Amino acid sequence: MRTEIIYQDNDILVCRKPAGFPTQTARIGQADVVSELKNYLAKSKGSEPYLGIIHRLDQPVEGLLVFGKTQKATRVLSQSLKTKALHKSYYTVAFNQPFAEEGMLEDYMIKESGKNMARIVTADTPGAKKAVLHYRMLAASNGKVLYVVQIDTGRFHQIRAQMAHAGMPLLGDQKYADEATKIYSEKNGIRNVALCACEIVLNHPETGKEMSFTIQPEGEAFQDFYDEPK
Repeated sequence: MRTEIIYQDNDILVCRKPAGFPTQTARIGQADVVSELKNYLAKSKGSEPYLGIIHRLDQPVEGLLVFGKTQKATRVLSQSLKTKALHKSYYTVAFNQPFAEEGMLEDYMIKESGKNMARIVTADTPGAKKAVLHYRMLAASNGKVLYVVQIDTGRFHQIRAQMAHAGMPLLGDQKYADEATKIYSEKNGIRNVALCACEIVLNHPETGKEMSFTIQPEGEAFQDFYDEPK
Protein backbone atom coordinates (compact mmCIF):
# COMPACT_ATOMS: atom_id res chain seq x y z
CA MET A 1 0.00 0.00 0.00
CA ARG A 2 1.46 3.34 -1.06
CA THR A 3 -0.69 5.29 1.39
CA GLU A 4 0.77 5.45 4.92
CA ILE A 5 -1.67 5.45 7.82
CA ILE A 6 -0.49 7.89 10.51
CA TYR A 7 -3.36 7.51 12.98
CA GLN A 8 -6.80 5.96 13.21
CA ASP A 9 -9.51 5.25 15.76
CA ASN A 10 -13.24 4.53 15.50
CA ASP A 11 -14.01 8.00 14.15
CA ILE A 12 -11.12 9.33 12.07
CA LEU A 13 -8.21 8.19 9.93
CA VAL A 14 -5.17 10.33 9.16
CA CYS A 15 -2.82 9.27 6.41
CA ARG A 16 0.09 10.42 4.29
CA LYS A 17 -0.48 10.65 0.53
CA PRO A 18 2.68 10.25 -1.55
CA ALA A 19 3.42 12.70 -4.34
CA GLY A 20 2.16 11.59 -7.74
CA PHE A 21 -0.65 9.47 -6.30
CA PRO A 22 -4.27 10.64 -6.66
CA THR A 23 -6.54 11.16 -3.66
CA GLN A 24 -9.46 9.81 -5.67
CA THR A 25 -9.79 9.11 -9.37
CA ALA A 26 -12.67 8.36 -11.68
CA ARG A 27 -10.48 6.18 -13.91
CA ILE A 28 -11.50 2.52 -13.75
CA GLY A 29 -8.77 0.28 -12.41
CA GLN A 30 -6.43 3.10 -11.32
CA ALA A 31 -5.31 2.95 -7.71
CA ASP A 32 -5.83 5.93 -5.42
CA VAL A 33 -5.73 6.79 -1.71
CA VAL A 34 -9.45 6.21 -1.15
CA SER A 35 -9.49 2.76 -2.79
CA GLU A 36 -6.35 1.67 -0.92
CA LEU A 37 -7.79 2.74 2.44
CA LYS A 38 -11.16 1.12 1.77
CA ASN A 39 -9.48 -2.14 0.81
CA TYR A 40 -7.36 -1.99 3.96
CA LEU A 41 -10.35 -1.29 6.22
CA ALA A 42 -12.47 -3.97 4.52
CA LYS A 43 -9.96 -6.66 5.50
CA SER A 44 -10.55 -6.03 9.20
CA LYS A 45 -14.23 -5.14 8.97
CA GLY A 46 -15.30 -7.86 6.56
CA SER A 47 -17.71 -5.55 4.74
CA GLU A 48 -17.74 -2.36 2.70
CA PRO A 49 -16.30 0.31 5.03
CA TYR A 50 -17.46 3.90 5.29
CA LEU A 51 -14.81 6.50 4.48
CA GLY A 52 -15.86 10.13 4.35
CA ILE A 53 -13.72 12.52 2.30
CA ILE A 54 -13.04 15.82 4.09
CA HIS A 55 -10.52 17.37 1.70
CA ARG A 56 -8.19 16.40 -1.14
CA LEU A 57 -4.65 17.04 -2.34
CA ASP A 58 -3.63 17.52 -5.97
CA GLN A 59 -2.03 14.42 -7.48
CA PRO A 60 1.54 15.89 -7.62
CA VAL A 61 1.31 17.06 -3.99
CA GLU A 62 2.37 15.00 -0.96
CA GLY A 63 1.04 15.29 2.54
CA LEU A 64 -1.53 14.64 5.21
CA LEU A 65 -5.19 13.82 4.66
CA VAL A 66 -7.89 13.21 7.26
CA PHE A 67 -10.98 11.08 6.65
CA GLY A 68 -14.11 10.44 8.66
CA LYS A 69 -14.87 6.81 9.51
CA THR A 70 -18.48 7.60 10.42
CA GLN A 71 -21.06 9.93 8.90
CA LYS A 72 -21.12 12.00 12.09
CA ALA A 73 -17.36 12.42 12.14
CA THR A 74 -17.36 13.39 8.46
CA ARG A 75 -20.06 15.98 9.04
CA VAL A 76 -18.28 17.50 12.05
CA LEU A 77 -14.86 17.58 10.37
CA SER A 78 -16.29 19.08 7.18
CA GLN A 79 -17.88 21.85 9.20
CA SER A 80 -14.61 22.37 11.10
CA LEU A 81 -12.82 22.84 7.79
CA LYS A 82 -15.30 25.54 6.78
CA THR A 83 -14.93 27.39 10.10
CA LYS A 84 -11.12 26.90 10.12
CA ALA A 85 -11.26 24.97 13.39
CA LEU A 86 -9.52 22.33 11.27
CA HIS A 87 -6.49 24.00 9.72
CA LYS A 88 -3.52 22.93 7.64
CA SER A 89 0.02 24.13 7.03
CA TYR A 90 2.12 23.48 3.96
CA TYR A 91 5.83 23.45 3.15
CA THR A 92 6.84 24.83 -0.24
CA VAL A 93 10.16 25.35 -1.98
CA ALA A 94 10.22 28.38 -4.28
CA PHE A 95 13.02 29.21 -6.69
CA ASN A 96 15.17 32.14 -7.76
CA GLN A 97 13.25 35.14 -6.50
CA PRO A 98 13.91 37.96 -4.00
CA PHE A 99 13.83 36.45 -0.53
CA ALA A 100 10.59 37.63 1.09
CA GLU A 101 10.67 36.66 4.76
CA GLU A 102 6.92 36.75 5.25
CA GLY A 103 3.81 38.20 3.77
CA MET A 104 0.27 37.74 2.50
CA LEU A 105 -0.94 37.16 -1.04
CA GLU A 106 -4.44 38.30 -1.91
CA ASP A 107 -5.72 37.63 -5.42
CA TYR A 108 -8.81 36.72 -7.39
CA MET A 109 -8.87 33.40 -9.24
CA ILE A 110 -10.93 31.41 -11.68
CA LYS A 111 -10.66 27.78 -12.73
CA GLU A 112 -10.14 27.55 -16.47
CA SER A 113 -12.65 25.17 -17.97
CA GLY A 114 -11.08 22.27 -19.81
CA LYS A 115 -7.48 23.14 -18.84
CA ASN A 116 -7.38 21.84 -15.27
CA MET A 117 -5.63 25.07 -14.27
CA ALA A 118 -6.36 28.19 -12.25
CA ARG A 119 -5.72 31.74 -13.41
CA ILE A 120 -5.22 34.97 -11.48
CA VAL A 121 -7.72 37.57 -12.69
CA THR A 122 -9.17 40.93 -11.71
CA ALA A 123 -11.85 41.15 -9.04
CA ASP A 124 -14.56 42.04 -11.59
CA THR A 125 -13.94 38.95 -13.75
CA PRO A 126 -17.11 36.80 -13.95
CA GLY A 127 -16.78 33.81 -11.64
CA ALA A 128 -13.69 35.18 -9.85
CA LYS A 129 -13.17 34.06 -6.26
CA LYS A 130 -10.96 35.71 -3.67
CA ALA A 131 -7.86 33.77 -2.64
CA VAL A 132 -5.76 34.61 0.42
CA LEU A 133 -2.63 32.91 1.75
CA HIS A 134 0.11 33.72 4.25
CA TYR A 135 3.74 32.66 3.88
CA ARG A 136 6.84 32.75 6.08
CA MET A 137 10.41 31.92 5.09
CA LEU A 138 12.08 29.18 7.10
CA ALA A 139 15.40 28.82 5.27
CA ALA A 140 17.23 29.56 2.02
CA SER A 141 19.83 27.49 0.14
CA ASN A 142 21.37 27.90 -3.32
CA GLY A 143 18.62 30.11 -4.69
CA LYS A 144 15.87 27.98 -3.16
CA VAL A 145 13.61 29.17 -0.36
CA LEU A 146 11.65 26.99 2.05
CA TYR A 147 8.36 28.55 3.10
CA VAL A 148 5.60 27.49 5.44
CA VAL A 149 2.23 28.48 3.98
CA GLN A 150 -1.26 28.71 5.40
CA ILE A 151 -4.37 29.41 3.35
CA ASP A 152 -7.46 31.35 4.37
CA THR A 153 -9.40 30.13 1.33
CA GLY A 154 -9.43 26.72 -0.33
CA ARG A 155 -9.25 27.54 -4.03
CA PHE A 156 -8.28 25.18 -6.84
CA HIS A 157 -4.44 25.07 -7.17
CA GLN A 158 -4.36 28.14 -4.94
CA ILE A 159 -0.83 27.93 -3.51
CA ARG A 160 0.77 26.97 -6.81
CA ALA A 161 -0.99 29.65 -8.85
CA GLN A 162 -0.66 32.48 -6.34
CA MET A 163 3.00 31.92 -5.56
CA ALA A 164 3.92 31.64 -9.23
CA HIS A 165 2.00 34.84 -9.96
CA ALA A 166 3.89 36.59 -7.13
CA GLY A 167 7.28 35.59 -8.59
CA MET A 168 7.78 32.65 -6.23
CA PRO A 169 7.24 29.62 -8.53
CA LEU A 170 7.42 26.22 -6.88
CA LEU A 171 10.07 23.78 -7.99
CA GLY A 172 8.73 20.82 -9.93
CA ASP A 173 5.55 22.62 -10.95
CA GLN A 174 4.95 21.93 -14.64
CA LYS A 175 1.71 23.94 -14.78
CA TYR A 176 2.55 27.29 -13.21
CA ALA A 177 6.33 27.70 -12.96
CA ASP A 178 8.34 29.74 -15.46
CA GLU A 179 10.75 28.11 -17.91
CA ALA A 180 13.85 28.74 -15.77
CA THR A 181 12.25 26.94 -12.84
CA LYS A 182 11.11 24.06 -15.03
CA ILE A 183 14.61 23.65 -16.50
CA TYR A 184 16.22 23.73 -13.04
CA SER A 185 13.73 21.17 -11.77
CA GLU A 186 14.38 18.84 -14.70
CA LYS A 187 18.17 19.08 -14.36
CA ASN A 188 17.97 18.34 -10.64
CA GLY A 189 15.57 15.40 -10.88
CA ILE A 190 12.64 17.16 -9.21
CA ARG A 191 9.68 15.23 -10.56
CA ASN A 192 6.81 16.48 -8.40
CA VAL A 193 5.73 19.91 -7.27
CA ALA A 194 7.55 21.08 -4.13
CA LEU A 195 4.43 21.29 -1.98
CA CYS A 196 3.66 19.21 1.10
CA ALA A 197 0.69 19.37 3.46
CA CYS A 198 2.92 19.00 6.50
CA GLU A 199 0.55 19.67 9.41
CA ILE A 200 -3.10 19.21 10.30
CA VAL A 201 -4.62 20.50 13.55
CA LEU A 202 -8.17 19.47 14.42
CA ASN A 203 -10.59 18.89 17.25
CA HIS A 204 -11.60 15.25 17.48
CA PRO A 205 -15.21 14.98 16.22
CA GLU A 206 -16.29 12.80 19.16
CA THR A 207 -14.16 13.89 22.14
CA GLY A 208 -13.43 17.49 21.15
CA LYS A 209 -9.77 17.00 22.06
CA GLU A 210 -7.31 19.03 19.97
CA MET A 211 -5.04 16.80 17.91
CA SER A 212 -2.03 17.75 15.80
CA PHE A 213 -0.30 15.67 13.13
CA THR A 214 2.96 16.61 11.40
CA ILE A 215 5.23 15.00 8.81
CA GLN A 216 8.50 15.85 7.11
CA PRO A 217 8.44 16.29 3.31
CA GLU A 218 10.09 13.57 1.25
CA GLY A 219 10.24 15.30 -2.15
CA GLU A 220 13.52 15.92 -3.93
CA ALA A 221 13.20 19.71 -3.67
CA PHE A 222 13.15 19.51 0.13
CA GLN A 223 16.41 17.58 0.50
CA ASP A 224 18.51 20.63 1.45
CA PHE A 225 16.11 21.51 4.24
CA TYR A 226 15.45 18.23 6.00
CA ASP A 227 17.29 19.31 9.12
CA GLU A 228 15.49 22.63 9.36
CA PRO A 229 13.15 23.05 12.35
CA LYS A 230 9.43 23.11 11.71
